Amino acid sequence: MTKPLLRLALAAALLAPAVAASLPASAQTAPAMPPVVNPLPKPDAEGRKPRAVVVYADYRYDDILWENDRTAHRIYGPALEAAEPPSTSGIDAWGKSVRWPFMDRQLRTGDQHSFHGEGLDFYDVNTFRGAGGLGVWQDNKLWTSRNWKSYQILKTGGDVAQFKVDYAPWPVDVDRKVWETRTFTLPLGTNFTRMVSTIGSDKPGPLVVGIGISKRKPAHGGAGGVFTQDLGAGRVSYWEPTDPVKGTMAIALMVDPKALVESLRRAVADTG
Repeated sequence: MTKPLLRLALAAALLAPAVAASLPASAQTAPAMPPVVNPLPKPDAEGRKPRAVVVYADYRYDDILWENDRTAHRIYGPALEAAEPPSTSGIDAWGKSVRWPFMDRQLRTGDQHSFHGEGLDFYDVNTFRGAGGLGVWQDNKLWTSRNWKSYQILKTGGDVAQFKVDYAPWPVDVDRKVWETRTFTLPLGTNFTRMVSTIGSDKPGPLVVGIGISKRKPAHGGAGGVFTQDLGAGRVSYWEPTDPVKGTMAIALMVDPKALVESLRRAVADTG
């Protein structure tokens, strides 16, 4: 049995000094941009045009990168799972400071965690849900898939980036298996990626899907992150603790409020 189960919008934003005034009071101290290390070569005029792109990075353990003029994300593939098990099906978020695509060039440096003038990878997914990864919630546990199994790029290089991935069957407790096909769509001009998941099961009955945002401990001598929710509108967001050099990342999720069961603000271990 297979059916469309949920539609989710995911957004990530990088704190820059210009937007600091719009943040909660605890997040209004805006750091300067990180120091530039080995600047990326500047693209030509065509390369500096805003585009929404998807890149399959076979040179970096099957990463899939997608970005537009405002935001950038990554998910992990089977090669990384084989090299560094168990890896994760969580979602990575990168900060960017330019309107053109930069992720592929940044990743090819082999030093994506440093600021080369256009953006950087400083969000820590670890083996958790990261920026909006999902799982099936049962018996007070989140049962999650491994990395994607297959992919197909549907649109890239224009006004919309779109691709889909399949996740191999994974167990939910000891008596059920589920599997998933997920489509990602990111147009220009928005921080939100629209994700549509179709989840199948080898047994009948309802499923409760849990969508996660990684929560951080207080860091760098400061406070913890800032979590907000508006369940009536189906929205939650989390501003991470600020790194004094690299800044801070905000993650927001939007779902159909009619589909919400509850919101849990506590540590939940992934079980996959």
